[in-house]
Amino acid sequence: MSVTDPVSNLAALIRCPSVTPAEGGALSLLDNLLTPLGFKVERMTATEAGTPDVENLYARIGTDGPHLMFAGHTDVVPVGDEAAWSHPPFSAEIAGGEMYGRGAVDMKGGIACFAAAIARYIEKNGAPKGSVSFLITGDEEGPSINGTSKLLEWAAAKGETWDACLVGEPTNPDRLGDMIKIGRRGSLSGRVTVHGVQGHAAYPHLADNPLRGLLQLTHALMDPPFDHGTENFQASNLEVTTIDTGNPATNVIPAKATASFNIRFNDTWTADSVKAEIVRRLDAAAANGALRPDRTPAKYDIVWADRPSHVFLTRNNALISSLSGAVAGVTGNEPKLSTTGGTSDARFIKDYCPVVEFGLVGQTMHMVDERVAVADLETLTHIYETFIERWFANAAD
Repeated sequence: MSVTDPVSNLAALIRCPSVTPAEGGALSLLDNLLTPLGFKVERMTATEAGTPDVENLYARIGTDGPHLMFAGHTDVVPVGDEAAWSHPPFSAEIAGGEMYGRGAVDMKGGIACFAAAIARYIEKNGAPKGSVSFLITGDEEGPSINGTSKLLEWAAAKGETWDACLVGEPTNPDRLGDMIKIGRRGSLSGRVTVHGVQGHAAYPHLADNPLRGLLQLTHALMDPPFDHGTENFQASNLEVTTIDTGNPATNVIPAKATASFNIRFNDTWTADSVKAEIVRRLDAAAANGALRPDRTPAKYDIVWADRPSHVFLTRNNALISSLSGAVAGVTGNEPKLSTTGGTSDARFIKDYCPVVEFGLVGQTMHMVDERVAVADLETLTHIYETFIERWFANAAD
């Protein structure tokens, strides 16, 4: 196989069953693709108690600056009902101009195209006048504990520094050239528990139903809006995702009720300030007697999830203009600069260098019959190769 061909690169990657946290042969394949190009390839396994070990890969060509990093993940989500797939999920079969397989767009396709792009760049120009690195994890679709964050720490401890990073996540909603991600909202999760007094449903005066208090608290979390958006970000939004009492009986008032929630917040907030606002709302709602007349304030406690994701916005013009120009030049589309969507490993990378995201069309990611248009693989490779040329030219100015 030729590394300059993104189609063969992707087919080989899809055939590696690298469901998180399994390496599945995907990193070994990348090692075999990149080493002949002149990359120094290193593998590191990250560990933490209570989580599965994860193998990661770091590869670099060049020793000088400027230094461009490409980041991504070879791990994929489970296939679900394999019988529901039109083509076996790890077969990389092509039908109707599309390649089918788990990870086709999220995000082995992006890795396949960037590998082809840097191979073509080296074939035409020789080694870059600077450095290019691949930072590839096997834990993006999992807990994200033993992946990019630890790989970055490991590399930085060895003296690695970067000037810019491109993450190859699928960013385009409908067609290649639609969207570049230049930032992400923050994400914070928590669990609220309201404590009551268990009792018989026919004798409510002898009990204290925690669901009454919890309804008041969850309403306060969702209304009024936290904000109405900013210049670069959509409005912050909180969703209550579970409510539970653990109570199987219909005639028993439960002793406690719990609700989980997640908020995606914009640059109006920090993780600490949005926590403070949530507690303020909960305290006010706990004292509200609308559903609990003649009762003392509802008793609640809150537990915050570990590792909130912090909001960020990239403003590096050399990076953004190099990528925007490459996208527009290849596709004829002026990409929208966006901060929409969920979180990605860019949230870790932004602490080390400016980072943007651009990859394939994401309409089928995580779905049965995940697939990518074969033509898009060639187009994305052309975009990435043009971006590499533009970035090194702009970084040298």
